[in-house]
Amino acid sequence: MATAEKPVMVVGIDESDHSSYALQWTLDRFFASYAPNFPFKLILVHAKPTPTSAVGLAGPGAAEVLPFVDSDLRRIAARVVEKAKEVCASKSVNDVLVEVMEGDARNVLCETVEKHHASVLVVGSHGYGAIKRAVLGSVSDYCAHHAHCSVMIVKKPKTKH
Repeated sequence: MATAEKPVMVVGIDESDHSSYALQWTLDRFFASYAPNFPFKLILVHAKPTPTSAVGLAGPGAAEVLPFVDSDLRRIAARVVEKAKEVCASKSVNDVLVEVMEGDARNVLCETVEKHHASVLVVGSHGYGAIKRAVLGSVSDYCAHHAHCSVMIVKKPKTKH
């Protein structure tokens, strides 16, 4: 008897608290209580910015700076991945695929959904206001409109002072 493929859940990860919260929230609700028979195949993806997009400059001197920026971006990506793996392990979720792809997070997340035929994409929300969202563009808004799957936007509750 052939075993059915599990649906794929992609979780976008970055260095933010919002991303960390979204990962933990997702693991608690969709993985930890089902161990070891998880209902989804879990894929974590980190979008590493290109050095040129991170620096945002061109002209004299830019070429000398880019290798240092790239090195920093690689270190950040490694930290993000390591932290995410630790969170998964702490919840006994060890069967997880982690990918680091270079590019804009909006495109990277949507491309990962396509590549793995994901059923669900989970992204953390930074909770930007309308003006900041209009200027920066929200990754979660973009994915909600362009990813070819269900998109779950996890927002960290505000703490009361």
